Amino acid sequence: MAETDDDDVCVLVPTYNEAATIGEVVSGLRDEGFENVLVIDGHSTDDTREIADEHGARVVLQTGTGRGSGKGEAVREGVEHIDAEYVLMLDGDGTYKPEDAHAMLEPLRAGRAEHVVGDRFADMESGAMTRLNQFGNRVINAGFRLVHRQDFGDILSGYRAFTRESFELMSLSAEGFGIETELAVECARHNITTEVVDITYLARPDGSETNLRPFRDGGAILLTLYLRSKTHNPLFYFGTVGGVLGLTGVFVAGFVAYDWFVNRVPHDVLAMLAGVLLLVGVQLAMFGVLADTMVVLHREQRARIERLAEETGTDLSSESGED
Repeated sequence: MAETDDDDVCVLVPTYNEAATIGEVVSGLRDEGFENVLVIDGHSTDDTREIADEHGARVVLQTGTGRGSGKGEAVREGVEHIDAEYVLMLDGDGTYKPEDAHAMLEPLRAGRAEHVVGDRFADMESGAMTRLNQFGNRVINAGFRLVHRQDFGDILSGYRAFTRESFELMSLSAEGFGIETELAVECARHNITTEVVDITYLARPDGSETNLRPFRDGGAILLTLYLRSKTHNPLFYFGTVGGVLGLTGVFVAGFVAYDWFVNRVPHDVLAMLAGVLLLVGVQLAMFGVLADTMVVLHREQRARIERLAEETGTDLSSESGED
């Protein structure tokens, strides 16, 4: 067993039908010195809970019935059962190496970060991810960089480490695999210092089946990313819709003009529709610009207040409007 003192860490492992791998995952973590392993199970229909318990994990059954409420709810419930200063989170499917846990925790303990993301693409075993999933991951990561102007490497990674304090700042609501996207978005929104650590991503062992549905879950993740941009990048959120409506209006107006000048066929209703689409598109774009300006001003004001608090030694969290 590794000679480490990891009493300040709780390892959170959300599971659903991981009987083929959970025993090895828990044993591997304990071999690395992590005695506090919490498995929160989404009502597995196999022996996941029993095997996890046999290997020394603390097992909690997720609320709800059937398949629980998904991974997102499992993570939120799991953290409620944790008192440790640091949370190390990984999947129970055997695709993450317990040996990488210390590297994941090092930025937290060194004070460089409050949230750590494990980058699976740094060392991915052959067959660990299909080409379709790799493409989808890269599209989602590119979308995150575009919307939030930050690069967290691999925002869909299930290998995370974070402080409980930073987690409590977040507003999370995703039920399924969108939880990783929400974690990344909330880190960007609350300026939570985030660091990326290279990890090894392994192929699923034989007998282990993925719970991820690429098209359905991928679509839900993209929707989560877009909806979350409303408060962090309103120019993108409103500008995208305004741009689509505006371009549609231009296309319809072009058709109306062409059919009138070439064939002398009037389209009064379509002409009115084109005008409405253009007007709404421009208004949404303008609203996006104004909202984005307000967000920027808010960030600047918040940064000034935080700098002032540091200079004066004021604890902002203790200021509650007392006389």
